[in-house]
This record gives sequence, C-alpha cells and structure tokens, in this order.
Amino acid sequence: MFVRILFLLLLALNIGAASWWFFAAKREPAAPPATDPGVPELQLLAERDAANEHTELDSVPESEADLANDVCRTLGPLSTQADARAVANALRPLVKRSRMRETIQTQTRGYWVYLAAAANREAALANARALADKNVRDYYVITAGDQQNMVSLGLFRDQGNAERRRAELAALGFAPKIDLRSENLPLYWIDFALSGENLPADFAARVPIPSGANVEATGCF
Repeated sequence: MFVRILFLLLLALNIGAASWWFFAAKREPAAPPATDPGVPELQLLAERDAANEHTELDSVPESEADLANDVCRTLGPLSTQADARAVANALRPLVKRSRMRETIQTQTRGYWVYLAAAANREAALANARALADKNVRDYYVITAGDQQNMVSLGLFRDQGNAERRRAELAALGFAPKIDLRSENLPLYWIDFALSGENLPADFAARVPIPSGANVEATGCF
C-alpha cells in the first residue's frame, strides 16, 4: 500500500513538472551589446541614406540657369604637385568650385651625337681607336643596355652645336648620327568657377601663383 502511494506521488510530481516546463513562458536571452563600450555602432549605407532622406540641406542646389551663368578660369601650368595643392587650397574659399587636372608635356633634354652600334664589342673598340687616331678625345663606348656597342660623341642642349659636332666628325671620315633626347613631364592645372567675370578683389594677395603660371579662360565643368 505504501509503495503504491509513493508511486502515485512521484507520478503526480513528474506530471506537474512537465506541465510547468511546457506551459511556462519562455524568456528570450538578453542580446549582447553590438559594440564595446565607447565604440560607435556600425551603420549600413542603406540605413544611413534612409535616415538622411528628410535631412535639411545646408544650401539650395544650384539650378541649370545658375550654372549657365558661371564663368570658368584655369590657372597653370604648375610643375609640381606641391605647387598645385597650395594653389588649390588657397583658391577653394574664393571660388564656387574647383578641380585639379594633369597633362603631359614632352620636353627636349638635348641632342645626342653618336656612332651607330657596331656588330660586336671588338668592332666598337675599333671605332674608338679610329677616333683616337684622328685626335678625337671626347667619346665613350657603350658596353651594355639597349645602346650597347654604340660610341657616344656628346650630348648638346643646342641643336646648332650638335650639328657642328657631326659636321666635324663627318669631315674626318665618320658617319655620326643625331638623336633628339626628350622626356615626358607632368604639368598641373587648377580649373575654377566664378559667379561673374571678375576675380575676387584679394585674389592676387591670397593665391600663390608660381612663376610661369597664368590665369586664362576655359570651358566650365
């Protein structure tokens, strides 16, 4: 009899416990913080754009008519990026908008007088000995690179001097050639837009314009 009562009591306790677990409201565990304390929360671009849809603009956008009335100028050429940045920073508060652009200029380095490449090193040295026999001292045999086995006879800034050098050597029985030596150099320009034809009154005082640079009219952007 006692065993039966104990069995029924345990059965009732188990049924009650099971019912409590089944019907009790389940609590959601607390979510951990998205970021560490003091660190700003990341925001998706879509979320940011949605939040900014109703943000008031700082200024009224310009109409097409306003843009059509703009007058644009370009300042340059500027030979270094440092000069271009200094001019751009000084211009920014004085004009409606500005931009920097870069162009490439081919600059002459000089005129090179030389004897064409010989078939091999021995032939190049023979050319050098022939020059020495004619009392020509200013030459150099190139021993490596794309100009290997050529004989350099001088680099001249002035074309007339290069032509005279070639004529002197031709008179001695040689066949020198002349090549124009050049390199590509970047040049920088600052384009800017104004509301009217005239530059700001303090333009010259506030904008550092390097020697050789000028302000000229250009198309608007």
